[in-house]
Amino acid sequence: MSETRLIHGFHAITARLRRSPESFKDIHVAGERHDQRMRDLLKLADAAGVRVIATDAARLDGMVGGARHQGVVARVDSTERYLTLDDVMATLSGPALLLVLDGVTDPHNLGACLRVADAAGAHAVVAPKDRACGLNATAIKVASGAAETVPYLMVTNLARSLRALQEAGVWVVGAAGEAEKDIYAADQRGPLAWVLGAEGGGLRRLTRDTCDELARIPMVGSVESLNVSVAAGICLFETRRQRARSDG
Repeated sequence: MSETRLIHGFHAITARLRRSPESFKDIHVAGERHDQRMRDLLKLADAAGVRVIATDAARLDGMVGGARHQGVVARVDSTERYLTLDDVMATLSGPALLLVLDGVTDPHNLGACLRVADAAGAHAVVAPKDRACGLNATAIKVASGAAETVPYLMVTNLARSLRALQEAGVWVVGAAGEAEKDIYAADQRGPLAWVLGAEGGGLRRLTRDTCDELARIPMVGSVESLNVSVAAGICLFETRRQRARSDG
């Protein structure tokens, strides 16, 4: 029998149901939830032949250690299928929002970035294979559940992947302290990928040159740079703010 693990939340479970339904053992759902989002999930599970179990809230909380599960927890095969950037882009229902990390090698920083990406509703975190931290136990623990909800994609050639995003209509913005424009002046309402480098080192030259534009976080204190997860939060939530104003 294959080993299993738990995933939770509508985004993580729906995305996996679409790409790998055969990996599911069962899905536990809150019996009192009957809204459209739950109905859509149940329809998808039924079409995939996945068993659904009505479960009370206390047990759901216990299954995920009190994490915010939204009333859905699934048991899946612990063997992950390879997920590509194309897979993520194919499942989007709105403008893309991606976080690209160039040179982030600290698992604590990666975990914090995943957590921020989840909170801001980013669709994926992307990093190069040659200069990045893998999704190890430390990163997963720091992410506090976000490692299950936000795909972490490691690509062979970061510049090539950024160009592929540009060809797909995604505007690529690099965060750089020397940029003339600040992040509040950059238009972030359309499909967007934020590219951030490690604290101190910043973006590599080829990565920087591939971006459509650069933008800086205004700094008025004495420190010269921010931790990458803090910077990611500022950038991603500015995107959410601009999109919310646009929708309103």
